Amino acid sequence: MTSPDLADPLDDAVLAARLFALAPATFKGMVLRGSSPAREALVTALSTGVTLRRMPGHIDDERLLGGIDLAASLSAGRPVRQTGLIEEARGGALLAGMAERMDGGIAGRLAQALDDPLHEGQAALVLLDDATEPEDAPPASLTERLAFACDLSTSRRWQGVALAPAAGALAEVAPLDDDALRALAATADALGVESVRALIFAGEAARGLAALDGRGLAERGDLTGAVRLVLAPRATRLPPQEQDTPPEDQPPPPDSERDDPSDSEEQQQELDLSDILVEAAKAAIPADLLAQLAQGKAPRRSSSSGTGQKRKAATRGKPLGARPGMPRGGHKLALIDSLRAAVPWQAVRRREVGANDASAILMRKEDLRIRRFEERAARVTIFAVDASGSAAAARLAEAKGAVELMLGQAYVTRSEVALVAFRGTSAELILPPTRSLTRARRTLAELPGGGGTPLAMGLNAAREVAEAVIAKGRSAALVILTDGRANIAADGAPGRPQATADAETAAKAIAARGIDALVVDISARPGPEGAALAAALGGRFLALPRADARMITAAINAVQPIGKAA
Repeated sequence: MTSPDLADPLDDAVLAARLFALAPATFKGMVLRGSSPAREALVTALSTGVTLRRMPGHIDDERLLGGIDLAASLSAGRPVRQTGLIEEARGGALLAGMAERMDGGIAGRLAQALDDPLHEGQAALVLLDDATEPEDAPPASLTERLAFACDLSTSRRWQGVALAPAAGALAEVAPLDDDALRALAATADALGVESVRALIFAGEAARGLAALDGRGLAERGDLTGAVRLVLAPRATRLPPQEQDTPPEDQPPPPDSERDDPSDSEEQQQELDLSDILVEAAKAAIPADLLAQLAQGKAPRRSSSSGTGQKRKAATRGKPLGARPGMPRGGHKLALIDSLRAAVPWQAVRRREVGANDASAILMRKEDLRIRRFEERAARVTIFAVDASGSAAAARLAEAKGAVELMLGQAYVTRSEVALVAFRGTSAELILPPTRSLTRARRTLAELPGGGGTPLAMGLNAAREVAEAVIAKGRSAALVILTDGRANIAADGAPGRPQATADAETAAKAIAARGIDALVVDISARPGPEGAALAAALGGRFLALPRADARMITAAINAVQPIGKAA
């Protein structure tokens, strides 16, 4: 919840919305994160100052960009063009819901429209981000082009939201002077903001804040407001700590080495302004982002999300744009798109063949279009658990717990879980791919442990399960719980050198198949063997001494790109 001592994030979001309404073509748009009443109230208030056109999530290229109006063209006997949604929204903004799931192709076309310098009054963009995980976000190609990003997920206020009219216009405010520009650049550098667009947006925001108050010149408070609204949400690192002041007993420099007083005063003024802006930015960094930066983690922004790998399908899934092709091999004819491709050429073709019947549509092979679909494959997470040795009981207990936790999420994530256990001189598929929690608990109840470590057998068994999963059109990811200390060879013979070589061969076979893999070592003293195994797998390694089931599950969900769309 929002602390009563802190400002509600809605306050800054309203201020950003006022700036956006002041000059939509300058600021390009906003990203509003968090499905909350505050966001709904802000969108409603924004619609009073900017004309918003809602963009359907399933929009195709023809509706977005415009093209031939097939029905009107057939009726008129000549090509009739229809406008696209981007053109219809010029002078206002497109409102895109669930932007974190936006298709990359649509995002690319919107980014191109935002950059188009040939059209006056081009459409701006408001993205509604409903993601709940930090790594999920709208496409970076769009968020970088929009001035403001506001997280309203923690806001608890929504009454009385309105955009006060501006007292002036952006064009009436003088450009920023060099000192202000240098201070903004220094602040962006301190925060790790590398985008020049962000720096331009910050400068325009400072001028916009002056325009809102009817002033013709930006002041220091406008600069701090611009840093708070534009640069702070884009921070990728914390500003460096202040260095200690030099000792007081240090002798002053000789007169000949002293700077000119006027230069020193100017540098001190610039330094003071930069320090003020940096402190303002640091205070305005969102709490969740501040926690990530404090741990040395730059925020991860992905351009796609989901639980399974995306693949092109012939007959089912999410519709994509049509493309030229023949309707064979399971591909469906896109009749409307084929007719739309043929209509502009009808007059030419009738002259070529001497046809007088305007009601007939003359089709050619190059007019044919086929419909494309994108299907999200179901994810199967395959646990390969080292059930050998004295640590078997702990490993198995936590693996069982992790399997049950992941199955609890199965219906939400459209995922399944399988479990392979290896010990002694064998590896066995204990739990085939399933999303049934009841079946998993019954199967895992009496899972034995102890004996040697046939790591190569376990890896080969897990690879076979993954290949079977992939053959059925699903995506597979391996999670291997082991310390990597193999002592049973692939043929069942004891001996650490051969067992290690066989395990490396099995790991490289998994890597060659392109299967995502994560090695988790939960032993009390993780050694180098686990990391070496992960390297051979081409995967990732996590050392989680004494981790419990929840920690393992959280680690699996956090590590990208396991189970995520590429």
